[in-house]
Amino acid sequence: MSFPASDKNVYIAIIGDIKESKSIAERGKLQNRIIHILEAVNDKYAQSIASKFLITLGDEFQGLLSSAEHLMDIIQFIKVEAQPSEIRFGIGIGSITTAINPEAALGADGPAYYMARKCIDNMKMAEGTKGRVCSNVQIKIDDHNHSQELSLNTIFNLMYCIEHDWTVKQREIAYYALSHREKQTDIAKQFNVSQAYIQQILSKTHFYAYRSALDSIQSILENIDLSFVSVK
Repeated sequence: MSFPASDKNVYIAIIGDIKESKSIAERGKLQNRIIHILEAVNDKYAQSIASKFLITLGDEFQGLLSSAEHLMDIIQFIKVEAQPSEIRFGIGIGSITTAINPEAALGADGPAYYMARKCIDNMKMAEGTKGRVCSNVQIKIDDHNHSQELSLNTIFNLMYCIEHDWTVKQREIAYYALSHREKQTDIAKQFNVSQAYIQQILSKTHFYAYRSALDSIQSILENIDLSFVSVK
């Protein structure tokens, strides 16, 4: 979805929330690491950012996108770089009713941010449900896009079920393979292991199903009908 969001006042608000941050011993170091990660995002994906990402609270950050072209790339980049810390991502697609400061995602308000916040609250509530595995990513779209919203959140949940039990090594290899999309032989050289070992890891982690799901999310985003999104 590479829509000219500013033409309709439609934006993508992202709120990130570090899980169990209060139990992390060296919170200052984690916060500094998040600051550096967000600076890298602001630089690498500048063309899609309407308002730069920054920390808004000790365990939260937010940013505003004018295009969803790199939405999943940004989510994946932050998720990988923040390891082993886990982050919830609330995504809201809708209007912004206030002035936007391109240098800092502070002070802006509107349905896009309300929905992103609702996603964070929904995930926190679901995590308290016994026996339920809940995705760390949720999206809400203003007005008449409920079928796309349902499809996206279903895929997010299934992807989380796949990666939830990955070991540290499996996660490292799978995330590298996602980012670089190289042949198994090239990945094997990167990790100084055999191609057979990489094949075993990718098979055991259901990597290709996971990657297909990620590609499906991007395809849905590119075909969302924004003509009904309210501009308030």
